[in-house]
Amino acid sequence: MLQAVLNIFKVPDLRNRVLFTLGVLAVYRIGFWIPIPGVSQEQMVLFAEAQAEAEDGGFGRFLEYASIFSGGSFMQSTIFGLGIMPYITAAIIFQLLQSAVPRLQELRREGPQGQAKITEWTRYAAVAMCVIQAFMWLQFLVNSNIVKPEFLGSGSIVIFFMAGVTCLTAGSIFLMWLGEQIDKFGIGNGVSLILTAGIIAQMPAAITWIVANFEPSLQAEAGIGVGGLIFLIISFIIVVAGAVLITVATRRIPIQQAKHTRGRKVFGGQRHYLPLRVNQAGVMPIIFASSLLIFPASIFGYLSRNATMGGAADWWIATTSFLNQNFQIGAYPYLVLEITLIYFFSYFWTTVVFSPEDMARQLRDSGSFIPGLRPGPRTAEYLETVVERVTYVGAGFLAVIAVIPSIISLQMGIPFLVASFLGGTGLLIVVSVLLDLTQRIEANLLMRNYSGFLSSGDQGGSAPRVRGRRG
Repeated sequence: MLQAVLNIFKVPDLRNRVLFTLGVLAVYRIGFWIPIPGVSQEQMVLFAEAQAEAEDGGFGRFLEYASIFSGGSFMQSTIFGLGIMPYITAAIIFQLLQSAVPRLQELRREGPQGQAKITEWTRYAAVAMCVIQAFMWLQFLVNSNIVKPEFLGSGSIVIFFMAGVTCLTAGSIFLMWLGEQIDKFGIGNGVSLILTAGIIAQMPAAITWIVANFEPSLQAEAGIGVGGLIFLIISFIIVVAGAVLITVATRRIPIQQAKHTRGRKVFGGQRHYLPLRVNQAGVMPIIFASSLLIFPASIFGYLSRNATMGGAADWWIATTSFLNQNFQIGAYPYLVLEITLIYFFSYFWTTVVFSPEDMARQLRDSGSFIPGLRPGPRTAEYLETVVERVTYVGAGFLAVIAVIPSIISLQMGIPFLVASFLGGTGLLIVVSVLLDLTQRIEANLLMRNYSGFLSSGDQGGSAPRVRGRRG
């Protein structure tokens, strides 16, 4: 491992790309210390902590969850508060529209030129979403009395909204630009690395909480004892191993290439495999399911508070209290609904990103076929059956990883910030991005005959020369 890290700095091009990526991520983290003009950061932190400590914790949990997979910082309301999520949301919307809008389907078939046009429209949509989200967030801050008093005047409020929307939009677009610069001059997927950096940046706070609440006893009455700490460490190792397994697991389908005779020579006939990922949808099912379930928890909590404080009828108070208790994160109905939504979105997203008909057509056009199956519709039916089965297994793995943080947070009484590193969206994003980054660095090292993280090779950086006798 150490030798592989040293080999990275022996290759000038790879070294420059790695250093450029680290520099961009450093700029990204510096932006979290630049606040939005007019927002009282002290009141913002106190309000978020109060909401997180409340019984329902709807708003605080929403802020925590939004910060996990957006790369932003709502808790501080800085210029990077929206994070990279508006661009990701716009990209997801256009990816879904490509399966329904004929114009987008034509652009996708045109290749790089059509994809460049789709990317341009995605950027415009990201700007529009930034403006809308920024205005809604600033309006919420005004209604919650988190804005400084000098910015609440008739003329100052307009300046506050203009400055806030401009800062939040510019910050999000700047992050989008940083991600594109990493794609061009760095190494790895820029947007994914920004998300990963935001998630990993929360790990010191989680470790600090564990250290502050650790009690050196086997069964601590308050805090985390030795048994609880060992359980957290073992759970983290097992969940990370499971996340790696579900990320790289594939179902290999044998593919036979047809033989072609040209003159007296026979070409083709090789046998290879078509890898189908067990988890075709990635982290999208968890993101969609968790995002949708935030709203019932917040709505039922709001109705329960109003019913109790407003002196409503007893049956309405009992109904809203029951719904509020059973649709909070970690409750049994909440977990059942979350697992159901994960399965639904796993199949839905798989149908969007993978088309058995297109794959069967590509195999037929390239002269390849699955042994025992006719090219065309029969191959498409077989691929669809296999994808449905592996998606069922992949969705099961996703459901298990998704519910682990909620169960541990509820049963052990630890904050969701700590439990989020034992599964869920954040852990899957970190594992998939780091695996992709490792594979790219590995490919660059092996291409130059250096040993990588997963292989051993020539340490000198040059291919050995073999001298033979002429004859």
